[in-house]
Amino acid sequence: MANDHRRTELRDFLRSRRARLAPADVGMPEAGRRRTPGLRREEVAVLAGVGVSWYTWLEQGRDITVSSEVLDAISGALRLDEAERRHLYLLAGLNPPPGTAAAAESVTEELRRVIDAWSPRPAYIMDRHWNFVAVNDAARAVFGYGRTDHNCLVAYFTNERFRAMSLDWAQHAADVAGRFRADAAQYPDDPEFERIACELVAASPEFTDIWARHDVTAGNSAVKSIRHPDAGDLCFEALKMPLDDHPGLHLVLHNPRPGTGTESRLAKLVVPDPR
Repeated sequence: MANDHRRTELRDFLRSRRARLAPADVGMPEAGRRRTPGLRREEVAVLAGVGVSWYTWLEQGRDITVSSEVLDAISGALRLDEAERRHLYLLAGLNPPPGTAAAAESVTEELRRVIDAWSPRPAYIMDRHWNFVAVNDAARAVFGYGRTDHNCLVAYFTNERFRAMSLDWAQHAADVAGRFRADAAQYPDDPEFERIACELVAASPEFTDIWARHDVTAGNSAVKSIRHPDAGDLCFEALKMPLDDHPGLHLVLHNPRPGTGTESRLAKLVVPDPR
């Protein structure tokens, strides 16, 4: 039943995407009067470089084998945006490919206001390589991030101030490296992950030992405990959330863990900006 529903959705989705395009939209000449608006199946097949019969079977929801290359070709032929392309993959029964990484400059003022408004609680935005794209003042004050800290993974292993404050650094170091390796596996053709890891191998013996084990971990939540020189013991529940409108970017929010006294100590350490 689930497959029948998915095939019906696939049929209706492809038909609706065809209907919204005119031949002129895709650089094709008009070929006589049309009974229904939009491109014909054979026109989509030509644009995608697939057989007309095969495309017809796909649109009819038949049980045929599809590949990511063909779905990408059809996505291009139908002028699908990123969200529609992912939807097509899911309806065809394939895992959607990772989205295109967002550049740092794509972080909007709206997103910056979100993390600033989270103060006095720490918050930051990372790209897919774990580079800091935006960091609020609370995160800098609490975790000791300096202006030279550009990458969360690198900072974890090389920022001496953060490492000295962390109460569970050694306990979580392997988990942090394992999450980075798991993220890298999602982008096998992206050399930046390897570059960052190689740079860190040269800088951190601890990372070198952990990385050589090839351990992989997963999860988008963590508990971070530090002993701050000015505020005392602080404990946070961290949550990493993807920003769907900004592929490749993640928002990381930290909440004081209940029952630890963190919230009251945090208020004394970080004074919210009156703006």
